[in-house]
Amino acid sequence: MQSAGISFLESLVSEFSPGTSTGMGLPKDYHEQCHSSMELNYLKEFYCWAKSAALNVADKIVSCYANISEEKVCSRALRFMFQVLNWNFKSSPSALDNSSSKSNSGSFGIRPDMGLLKKFERSLLEPGPLWHDALLSSGHMLWLLNFYAIVRQKHSSDMLWFDSPLAVSARQLIVQLCSLTGTIFPSDDGEMHIKHLTQILSAVIEWVEPPNIISGALRSGRSESEMIDGFHALLSMATLTSTMLFDNLLRSLRPFGTIHLLATLTCEVVQTYVIKNDDEQTWSSEALDIMLEIWTVILGRSGNDMKISAEGISSASNLFSTIVESHLKAAAESAFEDDSEADYFHVSVSRRDETLYAYALIARAAVETTVPFLTRLFSERFALLSQNNERMDPTQTLEELYWLLLITGHVLTDSGEGETVLVPEAIQDGFSGVTEELQHPVIVLSWSIISFAKQSLDPKMRNAYFSPRLMEAVIWFLARWVDTYLMPIDAAKGQLGISGHDEGLQQHPQSSKKVLLSFAGQHSQGETILDTIIRISMTTLTSYPGENELQALTCWKLLVVLVRRRHVCIHLVALESWRDLARAFANERTLFSLNARLQRSLAETLVCAASSFKDLETSNQYVRDLMGPMTAYLVDISSRNDLKAVAQQADAIYMVSCLLERLRGASRATQPRTQKSIFEMGCAVMNSLLTLLELYKNQSAVVYLILKFVVDFVEGEVAFLSAKETSILVNFCLQLLRIYSSHNIGKISLSLSTSLQSEAQTEKYKDLRALLQLLTNICSKDLVDFSSFSNDAESTDIAEVIYVGLHIVTPLISLELLKYPKLSCDYFALISHLLEVYPEKVAQLNKEAFDHIVRTLDFGVCHQDVDIVDKCLRAVNALASYHYKEKIAGKEGLGAKALSSEESNGEFQQSILSYFLRLLIQLLLYQDFRMELAGSAADALFPLVLCEQDLYQRLVQEILEKQSNPAIKTRLASAFYALTSTNQLSSSLDRNNRFRFRKNLQVFLIEVSGFMRII
Repeated sequence: MQSAGISFLESLVSEFSPGTSTGMGLPKDYHEQCHSSMELNYLKEFYCWAKSAALNVADKIVSCYANISEEKVCSRALRFMFQVLNWNFKSSPSALDNSSSKSNSGSFGIRPDMGLLKKFERSLLEPGPLWHDALLSSGHMLWLLNFYAIVRQKHSSDMLWFDSPLAVSARQLIVQLCSLTGTIFPSDDGEMHIKHLTQILSAVIEWVEPPNIISGALRSGRSESEMIDGFHALLSMATLTSTMLFDNLLRSLRPFGTIHLLATLTCEVVQTYVIKNDDEQTWSSEALDIMLEIWTVILGRSGNDMKISAEGISSASNLFSTIVESHLKAAAESAFEDDSEADYFHVSVSRRDETLYAYALIARAAVETTVPFLTRLFSERFALLSQNNERMDPTQTLEELYWLLLITGHVLTDSGEGETVLVPEAIQDGFSGVTEELQHPVIVLSWSIISFAKQSLDPKMRNAYFSPRLMEAVIWFLARWVDTYLMPIDAAKGQLGISGHDEGLQQHPQSSKKVLLSFAGQHSQGETILDTIIRISMTTLTSYPGENELQALTCWKLLVVLVRRRHVCIHLVALESWRDLARAFANERTLFSLNARLQRSLAETLVCAASSFKDLETSNQYVRDLMGPMTAYLVDISSRNDLKAVAQQADAIYMVSCLLERLRGASRATQPRTQKSIFEMGCAVMNSLLTLLELYKNQSAVVYLILKFVVDFVEGEVAFLSAKETSILVNFCLQLLRIYSSHNIGKISLSLSTSLQSEAQTEKYKDLRALLQLLTNICSKDLVDFSSFSNDAESTDIAEVIYVGLHIVTPLISLELLKYPKLSCDYFALISHLLEVYPEKVAQLNKEAFDHIVRTLDFGVCHQDVDIVDKCLRAVNALASYHYKEKIAGKEGLGAKALSSEESNGEFQQSILSYFLRLLIQLLLYQDFRMELAGSAADALFPLVLCEQDLYQRLVQEILEKQSNPAIKTRLASAFYALTSTNQLSSSLDRNNRFRFRKNLQVFLIEVSGFMRII
C-alpha cells in the first residue's frame, strides 16, 4: 500500500513539474500557479511523508528482518525524495536575490552564486529557508548517512548490492544533498554549511578510499557506481567552495587535506585509464572525466578563490609526475600497435585537448617543479635520438616525444581561441628567484624543443626520425608557442604589465617575468627563432607531399600566427627565408601539390604580410610580384586556342581550381594598404573568369570557385572603390549573373533519380548561397560615393543591379532549399536589407518574383531560428512602412500588390499586408513566442496596424468574442486597448513613436502570455 502511495506521489510531482507535465489545453498561467502552489504548500510535506515511510522500514532493513516489499518501499521512498529535491525551486529568496547570502558566506569560502553543473547534468539545490527543518535541523542528513553506511557494511561482500535500487536511491539522495546551498543555511559565517559538507564527506570518503583497494575490487567485478557517485559528491563540494576551503574540509577527519586525497584518487584513475583493458573496464574513462572536472574547478579560478596550500602544491606535483610517466609508458607500449588497438591514446582531438588542458592546470599549480621535470624528460629523449645508432629502434622514443610535445604545449601556453594570447599567469609568476635567461626553466625547455624541431631541417635527421605524425606535434607546438612567447605584446610595447594578483610583488618576480617575456623579443633571439620557424614551415610544405593534416596545421595554424601581429610581420618580411617562401609560391610548381584550400590559406597569409611594409607602394608591389604570375597564368589558360580541347582534362581543371583558390585567398586578405593591387589583380582576370564560367558550365566545382572568388573580391573592395571602379565591378557582376542564368546553371531536372537530384540540390545550394552573398556585398551601403554621382557620368545605379540580380536569383530559390540553414540565413539577410534600403525596387518586381519573396517571408516568420525570424520581421516592417509612407504622401506604394484579389479558381485571396497582420497576431497570442523578438515584432506590427486599421479592429473583436471566460475577456480587451491607446501613441512612424509602441507591446505580451498560451 505504501509503495503504491509513493508511486502516486511520484506521478503527481512529475505532473506538476513544468518539464514533465502533460498538455491539458489550459493557459500557461494556470500551470504556473499549480507549480507554485505545489512548491509552497505540498512539496515539503510530501518529502516528509516519504521520509517517514523510509524510517518505518529502515530498522527492519538494518536488522536484516525486512522482506522484499519493505525494501521496495524504502528504495521507492528514497527515490521519491531525490525526485523532490530535483524540483526547480522558484520561490526561494536566494533564487530571486542571493546578494545577501553572498555577503554572509562568500568571504568564508562558500560560493552560493555558482550556476549549474551542466557537464554532468546536475544542478545546485536551493530550496530556501522553509526547508531548513526538514533537511538540516531534524538530523535527517545524519540518519541517511548512517543508514547507508550500516546497510553497506552488511552487504560489503555482495558485489551486486551496490547496483540495487536501495543502494542507488540512497546514494543519489546523498549526492543531491551535497549540492545544497543558498538561504536554507543561516547567516553564521558559513559554519553550518561547512559542517554539512564535512558530515557528508566523512561518509563519502568510505566510498572512494583507499583508492588501490577500490580499484582492485572494480577489476574483480564489483560495480563502479558507488565510486562514481563519490566523485560526483566531491565535484559538488568543489563547485560550492573556494579552493582553500575545499582542501580544509578533510583535515578534521584525516591528517591531510582534500586536495591530497583528490591527487591520490586521480593517480589511481589515470594509471588504470592508460592500461589496456577489455571492454568491461570502461569505468576509468568516466571517472577520469569527473576527476579532471574537479581539478578544473579548483584550479581554474583566480585571486583568493584559487589559493592552494604547500601540501596541495606538492600533491599536484606528484600527481603530474604520475600522469606524465603513465602516459609515456602507454605511448611507448602503443608505438608498435595498430591504431585500432590503441584507441585509449588516439582519441579525438577535442577530447584530447580537454584532457591535456586539465593536466596543464595541475602542472601549473606546481610550476616550479613540473616545468623542470618536463625539461629533464624531453632532454633525455632528445639525447637518446642524438646518440642513436642503427641497431636501436627509435620508434618508442619518438612516440614519447610526440606526447611530451602535446603536454608541454598545453602547460606553457593557452589556446587563445578568439582572444589575445598571453603567457599564463602561473608561468609568469613562477620562478621568482630566477634572473638569468639561461637558468629560467621555461626558457630552457623552450630552447630544447626549438633545437629539436630545428633538426627536421637536416634531410638525414628528417628521414630517420621526423615522421609526418611527429611533425604534426612539432608544428602544433610551435604555433601555440609563437603566439605566446615570440615577440610578446607586453615586451613589444616596452611594458611589463602586472597581472591582478601580482600587486605588491618585489623586484625578483618582476625580473623573472622580464627575462621570460624578453628572451624571444624583437631585440633578442626573436628574429633567429622566426627564421628557423619559417624554414621549418617551408620544409613541411615541400618535403611531406600528400600529408594533408601536417600541411593544414602549417597553413592554418603556424603561418597564420606569424602574420597576425604587425610588429612580428615587420621582422618577418625582412627575412630571406620569407622571401624564399613568397618566391616559391609565385614562381615554382612545388607548392601546387598542396590541397587547393591550403593554397588559398597560404595566399591569404602571404598577402596579409604586405601590410607591414613601411610605404604604400612597397606593399602593393609586393602583392603584384606575388600574385602577378597567378593572373598571367589564368589569362594565358583562358586565351589558349585549344582551350576547349584541353579544358576538361583533369590536370587542367585542377590547375584552374588552384589558381582560383589562390586569387580568392589574396582577395580575402584585402586591406587599405593593398586594395589597389588587389583590385588590379581582379580586373586583370575578369574577362578570363567569364570565359571560364561559360566553358566550365557543367563543372559545378569550378563554377562554385569562380562565384566564391567574386564574392570575396567584392567584399574586400566595397569600402574603397571610386564611382569609376564601381562601374567596372558592377558591370562585371551583371555579366556574371547573366551567364550563370543563361546556362540554367543551378536548375534541377525533376526527371533525375533521387540520388542525383539530391546531389544537384546540394550543388545548387552552394551556388545560390554564393550569389546571395554577392548581391549582399554589392548593395553594401559603403560601396558607392553617392556624393559624386551627379557629376560623374560613369556612376552606377546599385539598386538597378540588385533589381536585375533578384530577377535572376529569386526563381532558383525554393522552400526546400531554404531548409538549408546557411542558405536561409544569407537569403533573408539579403531580402531584409533590400526591403530596408531599396523597397521601391522590390515593389517593381514582376508579380511572380514579388509573390515568391512574400511566400519565403511567410516561411521565415514561422521559422525556428531566432535570427531568421528577426530578419523576416525586419523585412515585413520595411514592406509595410514603405507602403504606409507612400500612401500618406499620396503615392501608389505597393499598388496592386497590397490589395485583395481573386485567384483564377475564384477563391478570395487576402492582401499581403492583411495576411501578415493576421499571421503576426496569431504568432504573438497563440504560439510560443520568444520575448527577444518583441522589438522586431513591434516594429513589424505597428505599420501593419496603421495600414490595415479596419482589419485590425475586426481581428480584435473576433478574438474577444471567442473568449468564454468573462475575466479573461476583460483582461484581454484592456490589454488590446492599452496596446494602441496608451503612452501617447500616434499614427506616425517616427523613431519616438516606434519606441512607444515597442514598450506597449512588451507590456501587452507580459500581460496576455500567461492566459493566452495554452499548454
